[in-house]
Amino acid sequence: MTPVATFIGILSGFVIGVVCGGIAALLSRGFYANRQIRAGQKRASRIVAEARNEAKSVVAEARIEIDKSRSASENEARERRAEVQRQENRLVQKEAHLDAKLEESEARQRQMDAREKELDNIREGLSEIKEKQLKELEAVSRLSTEEAKQILLDQMESEMGAESARRLREWEQQLKDSADERSRNILSSVIQRNASEVVAETTSSTVPLPNDEMKGRLIGREGRNIRALEQATGVDLIIDDTPGAVTLSSFDPVRREIARQALNKLILDGRIHPTRIEEVVAKAREEVEAAMVAAGEQAAFQVGVHGLHPELIKLLGRLKYRTSYGQNVLGHSVEVAGVCGMIAAELGANVTIAKKAGLLHDIGKAVDRDVEGTHASIGADLVKQWDKSKDVVRGVAEHHMDVTDVSIWGFLVSAGDAISSARPGARRESLDNYLKRLKSLEEIADGFKGVEKSYAIQAGREVRILVKPEEVDDLSAMRLARDIVKKIEESLTYPGQIKVTVIREIRATDFAK
Repeated sequence: MTPVATFIGILSGFVIGVVCGGIAALLSRGFYANRQIRAGQKRASRIVAEARNEAKSVVAEARIEIDKSRSASENEARERRAEVQRQENRLVQKEAHLDAKLEESEARQRQMDAREKELDNIREGLSEIKEKQLKELEAVSRLSTEEAKQILLDQMESEMGAESARRLREWEQQLKDSADERSRNILSSVIQRNASEVVAETTSSTVPLPNDEMKGRLIGREGRNIRALEQATGVDLIIDDTPGAVTLSSFDPVRREIARQALNKLILDGRIHPTRIEEVVAKAREEVEAAMVAAGEQAAFQVGVHGLHPELIKLLGRLKYRTSYGQNVLGHSVEVAGVCGMIAAELGANVTIAKKAGLLHDIGKAVDRDVEGTHASIGADLVKQWDKSKDVVRGVAEHHMDVTDVSIWGFLVSAGDAISSARPGARRESLDNYLKRLKSLEEIADGFKGVEKSYAIQAGREVRILVKPEEVDDLSAMRLARDIVKKIEESLTYPGQIKVTVIREIRATDFAK
């Protein structure tokens, strides 16, 4: 065999082998692809089956939810239909009720119309009867209505003139019979004119100084000591008015007492500067508070009232530095307690309750400058807070008889208060009440028509009134004086009598040019 033939044979064999290998590879790949296709079909079938199962479950759940929603919608619809039915029933009932009320109101309106017609008929009948009687009276008296009115007016004028004359005679007789009363009024006016000194004594205290040098030390450099003392005590210090003394002025007697004791200590010590002043004032305040407690305990022991709350004891002792119309309130309270106890013993009432109510009846005055209200109501609130006895609270609250329902304890305390305060020499009228009475007299006179100006003179024993001459004539001036007298008698409480003088004056003025 030649080499060419061998090469050709080898090449042919190689080609045949390559072709066979390719065919085999293709067959192998087709088999693998078929197997992959069959596997994919199986997976697809499984996925489709799972999807169908899941879809079935979803459809079943959806049907369940739909059934639930349908059931809930049906229930809600039934409830709404029931509510609508109830509302319709209510509206029907209300409509029926309104119809009944409307019918009732119409019936009442018809009755009112009928009554109004009856009243109109009665009025017409009365008018006819009145006219008939007037005609009969005119026929009998032979006077017209105007003539009868004029006669009545003339009679009234004559009666008023007689009344004025009678009142003038009565006043003249009263003036003659009241010589002693007028003398007492003169003495009363003297006391009232000196009332300012009483008020000054109850609102100020005087502390003597050893020498004039002490004044400068009390004032201090640029007034720092006196400012520190006034700031610490709340009291005004007046140094320049009285030689050899310092005046302490304050409406609060406790503050004034603290300042007095502190100032005495500073004068004796000699060391006067702001720090020392604060220390001494604090110590004096403690001593005054201790003195108030001791005074309250002493008063309770003196009366025989035991078991009082410590706060009530302290407030009671505070009354030691309080005066009313020149009378010490703590001493007055002790007197009232004793009187109430004696009255209660005579009446067979509880003596202990009467004494306690009498002792505490003015305790509201200890704090009435700091609390709104009357001292009776304030005291009742304080006693109610620290004492459980309702009878004692009522006695304190009612002792001025300013409530509608007054108990026996209110009458007891009121009687004891009046006996203690009205005994001779117990009290004097304060300047404030004196000025209030004068102001009330002028206000009463100014309240009448035609009054131009009024003046209360002679310590409130006389009121002089100037009237406008164009509005008030001579006869009206006499009537005005009588009306003012009646108003004063009804409105005010006063000792003796008050003279009312109405002055009507005409002034003619012209100018020469």
